[in-house]
Amino acid sequence: MPSPRVRPENRPGDDRTTDLIRWAAFTCVLVPVILLWYGTSLAGTTGTAVGLAAVTAVCRLLLRRSERYPARSLAEEQAPQAHHRGRRQRAGSGSHRGGRHSGGNSPVG
Repeated sequence: MPSPRVRPENRPGDDRTTDLIRWAAFTCVLVPVILLWYGTSLAGTTGTAVGLAAVTAVCRLLLRRSERYPARSLAEEQAPQAHHRGRRQRAGSGSHRGGRHSGGNSPVG
């Protein structure tokens, strides 16, 4: 009788994003080989390989960032936040407030 498969714990390298990046890297190798097979010039094939590698690298960067930032923003929402006043809500003397003042309480005129 076959033994039941035990699912391994999630390791950092075993997620869907990593699998997606692996397939993209495989494609970066496979596409130029196929292009050479069908007679495309070496320069065109090299340009295609470089372009695919660049797109894959940017996508990897964006995918990793999208994994990190939701966790970071969730942690910020749960943490107690200090009250920050904006520029217009700052308490201080009247000289920092907008408007034109001729001096004292006399009307402008």
